[in-house]
Amino acid sequence: MPVYPGPVTPRSARARPVGTITRGTTNPNRLRRVDRWMAWALRDVLRAPAGPAVVVDLGYGASPVTVLELADRLARVRPDVRLVGVEIDPERVARGVAVADPPRVEFVLGGFEVPVPGGGSPHVVRALNVLRQYAEEDTAAAWASVVGRLAPGGALVEGTCDELGRRAAWVDVRRGPDGLAAPRSLTLAWRLAGLDRPSVVAERLPKVLIHRNVPGEGVHAFLQALDAAWARHAPLASYGARQRFVASAADVRDRGWPVLGGPARWRLGELGVAWDAVAPAR
Repeated sequence: MPVYPGPVTPRSARARPVGTITRGTTNPNRLRRVDRWMAWALRDVLRAPAGPAVVVDLGYGASPVTVLELADRLARVRPDVRLVGVEIDPERVARGVAVADPPRVEFVLGGFEVPVPGGGSPHVVRALNVLRQYAEEDTAAAWASVVGRLAPGGALVEGTCDELGRRAAWVDVRRGPDGLAAPRSLTLAWRLAGLDRPSVVAERLPKVLIHRNVPGEGVHAFLQALDAAWARHAPLASYGARQRFVASAADVRDRGWPVLGGPARWRLGELGVAWDAVAPAR
C-alpha cells in the first residue's frame, strides 16, 4: 500500500502517479445517484468560479462512461463545466482519450496528485469506489492529498456504491481552516423499490466507516435508528416505499439525529447526516 505523507505535488513535478490500480469495475448509470446529489448539493461550488468549473473524476475505471455521464449531468448546472478523467492505468486513459471532447472532457494519467491538463486546481473531485481496496488507515492521508489540490472552496466527494448503483454512500470533504481535510456529511442512497431495511447499505459504506458498523460507533447507531424507524412505519408500505422512507427519515430527525435535506431528497431514496454524528469514535 502506498504511504501518503500529506498533500502531494501535481504530477508535473513527480515521476509517477500516486496510488494503485483499482479493479476498474463500472457500468453505465452506476454513479447516477451521486451525480444527482452533486448537481444539487455542490451547485454553489460549481457556479462560483469566474471561468469554467473544473471537475475531476478520479479513478473512473475500465470504461470512461461515468466521466461522460457526469459531464452531461453537471452541464445542467454549469454549462461550461470541464471534466477531467484521471486514471493510473495507461490503457484506461487511452480508452478515454478515444472518446474525449477537449476541453469539455479530457483524460489524463494520474492518481491522488490529481493532475489537471494545463495546470490549475480542480473545484470538485469525485472518487467513487477508489479507496475500497485500501486500508482504513490510508483514508485520512488520501483525503489530505486530494484536498490539498482543491481550489479554494472546493469539494471532494469520496465513497462507494454497488455494481448497479442501487446502494451508495459518500462523504463530502472540504478543506478546513487549518488546511486539513474536514468532512462535512455522510450521504446514504438506496433504490427504494424492494428495500428490506435501510441498514443493508452498510456493506457500501466508505472505507473510513466500513469497519465501524459495530456497537459503540455513531454510524452503527444511526443505521440502527433508521431500521427502527423503517419498522415503525411499516403500515405505510401499502402506500409505497417512498412514503414509508420519507416518514422514516422525518422520524429519525425528530428523534435528534442531524439529518440533512428534506422530503424532496428523501423521496429520491437519499438521506444525509452531519458528519459529527457518524464520525469514527476512535
